[in-house]
Amino acid sequence: MRRMTRRELLKRTAALTAGLILGAEGQALAGRGGGGMGGGGGGGMGGGSFDPPVGGSFRNPPVLPNLSQVPGVVEVSLDAVVAPADVNGVTANLMTYNGLFPGGTIRARRGDLLRVRFRNSLPANGATNFLGHPKYVTNLHTHGLHVTPDDNPNGTHGDNMLVSLAPGDSAVYEYDLSKQYAGTLNFYHPHIHGSVTDQMWAGMAGSLVIEDEVTSLAPYETHIMMLKDITLSGSQPAAHSSMMDYMHGVEGSTVMVNGQVNPRLSIRPGQVQRWRIVNTCTARFFRLSLASHTMYLVGTEGGLLDKPYPVTEILVSPGERVDILVKADKATASYKFLSLPYSRMGMMSTAQVTLATITYGGSRLTQALPAVVDPAARRVTMNTSGLPKKTIRLSMGQGAGYVNGISFVDHEHCYTAMSDLGGWEVWEVSNASNMDHPFHHHVNAAQVLSITGGDAKYAALYTTTPAWKDVTIVPKFGTIRLLMPVMDYAGMTMFHCHIIEHEDIGMMGMWHIKGGSMGM
Repeated sequence: MRRMTRRELLKRTAALTAGLILGAEGQALAGRGGGGMGGGGGGGMGGGSFDPPVGGSFRNPPVLPNLSQVPGVVEVSLDAVVAPADVNGVTANLMTYNGLFPGGTIRARRGDLLRVRFRNSLPANGATNFLGHPKYVTNLHTHGLHVTPDDNPNGTHGDNMLVSLAPGDSAVYEYDLSKQYAGTLNFYHPHIHGSVTDQMWAGMAGSLVIEDEVTSLAPYETHIMMLKDITLSGSQPAAHSSMMDYMHGVEGSTVMVNGQVNPRLSIRPGQVQRWRIVNTCTARFFRLSLASHTMYLVGTEGGLLDKPYPVTEILVSPGERVDILVKADKATASYKFLSLPYSRMGMMSTAQVTLATITYGGSRLTQALPAVVDPAARRVTMNTSGLPKKTIRLSMGQGAGYVNGISFVDHEHCYTAMSDLGGWEVWEVSNASNMDHPFHHHVNAAQVLSITGGDAKYAALYTTTPAWKDVTIVPKFGTIRLLMPVMDYAGMTMFHCHIIEHEDIGMMGMWHIKGGSMGM
């Protein structure tokens, strides 16, 4: 089957989609339902409340073994393969890493060399997706790593998004973590343009932990929570089968934490637990809340904060990560960890979903919240008036996503931003559509200067705390301003909407960082 070009696809779908999403003209989006309960696991657009029965005991993702015997070198093996996995009692054939759902956790430290031996064992059957792209060609993105976006002098790959691995191909990736932010939860996933949605939707994601360098959080029991949704059609992930699937972004009918529906997480009375949370969904936003409890934000994508920040709820879009503390300081009982309703497009809100059940039990453990987390964390204060400025406009229409009016076809046919290594810039990112867009930039994390529109609590939190972000929500018809360091690594990298469907239909640009190596 001949692969349909992007231009042919746009021509074919223009008549069907014109007038449905014309961001600058302000036409409202109709919500696409996520499919209801789907076996008791979740809910999509359209409101309501989904409270599935309490499932099994909470499980952290398994840690991938370090195959290296050399100090300072972490070596793991990743095999992209279709494998059976349990999805709320149904055996489904998912796309996985090493047959695990979700993928195993990679653990490393700042200063390590991380080596990933990668093999693409996905089917070599020539299948294409709705957009006409090869379904099983893949590559690897280490989302959140501050590393080179190019290849290394020894021929291995860095976080190079131009690598393309067909079924049967193998590659070695190496990442020098000497300049990496410590205390972060990142994740790895595919980044092959046009097919990322199929692969992430079907299960390809795993967490990547850079260990703390401070000891303030060491006393606390720690859990990783990978948030993921999916809809099954029989034993297969339901295919994205219309342009509206890509224009709206699909929310699955089953919502999981580490592949489990509403697991029970035990906590001792008086105990403080640390939850490191990553949203690995293609389109679903989570407005997180723990019933009757205050949560304490202690870290974001680019590292730990100076102290705990109390929040009653926190919004987490696709690709975002939050590091929170919870304290069992209420009456002994069970409490729901919820995703509250949120309107990410038009006026249509998502359903409220119970993600997990937190149950007090066992003997009392008296633990206090830390007064200080990372004393070195700070907001950067500088006069930004003389800094180079970039203006980026995100929009949608006629079956495509756009950056500054250009839809990404490949790295030579797209909008390209140019930066000089070794300085600071101000990026102003505006949203001309009636849908939130989580804006992700590779290589460098930024601080948020301002957010206009959208969720007021989200804006207040990230414009006042010393948070470093590599994904920031650009509210519908709103604007964000980022203070962007352009440090350490030159090369060709990317920025894009992290609603993965939008990335696949062109809401992505290349970022060409020019110059030699320079430290921060």
